[in-house]
Amino acid sequence: MRVGTVPQNLVASELAPPRLSLRQKLIRLGCAIALLVLFAWAYKGAEIRIHDLWTYRENMVEYAMGFTRPDFLQWPQYIADMTTTLQVALWGTALSIAFAVPFSLLCSSNLSPFWIRQATRRLMDALRSINELVFAMLFVSAIGLGPFAGVLALFAHNLGTLSKLFSEAVEAIDEGPLDGVRATGASRLVEIVYGVLPQVLPLWTSYSLYRFESNVRSATVLGIIGAGGIGTPLFESIRSFAYSQTAAILIIIIVAVSLIDLASARIRKALI
Repeated sequence: MRVGTVPQNLVASELAPPRLSLRQKLIRLGCAIALLVLFAWAYKGAEIRIHDLWTYRENMVEYAMGFTRPDFLQWPQYIADMTTTLQVALWGTALSIAFAVPFSLLCSSNLSPFWIRQATRRLMDALRSINELVFAMLFVSAIGLGPFAGVLALFAHNLGTLSKLFSEAVEAIDEGPLDGVRATGASRLVEIVYGVLPQVLPLWTSYSLYRFESNVRSATVLGIIGAGGIGTPLFESIRSFAYSQTAAILIIIIVAVSLIDLASARIRKALI
């Protein structure tokens, strides 16, 4: 063997996967069986009927053929509705970010006492567990039809989501800079401004951009129940079987969301 070379059997032993004990093998087998049982249990409830794809193939082909001839005759109205959707998503996201900042600090275990932290977390869990569409129906019933109901719906749901994401970022910070600020006898507000925010702002910005992308997609659906935006003509075209108009609206939505995804991805890469 030449100096500086590594025996092949030593390299093979290092690259070989570690051997599992009998207990680990039984645990993995049990998890696999449990997963199969779980899917079998959900099969009936989800009404999985693969054969329906063949039974209704003619309907599916007819519907798909309608999308091959998009009708952009009313494109100015579609663009105006898509603009409204973007405005709803923008305001819903901005409001949720503004309120998520203080609530996330209250949810953080390294900044907030137990009783405040637990109460705030449960409130955020409640907001996060209710879908935007449900919130939209509630706000439409309370304040009437229009984009403002959509803004409030996005705000309520995303407040719970962003508060959780923001608080996890705060809990993962390096305690060194925070301890250094505390050692100067600074107030709690100064500790947060100089010890916490500089560490979490890039990640908070990334989370906010991602939620804005998601909110644009969610806002397109809110118009179905009267919360304004592109969802209203989309629902009307689907309900009236106007396949060509539906295709045109979907193309506009896809292009808008894709452009936003590309722009936000570039911004996130620049920040992290």
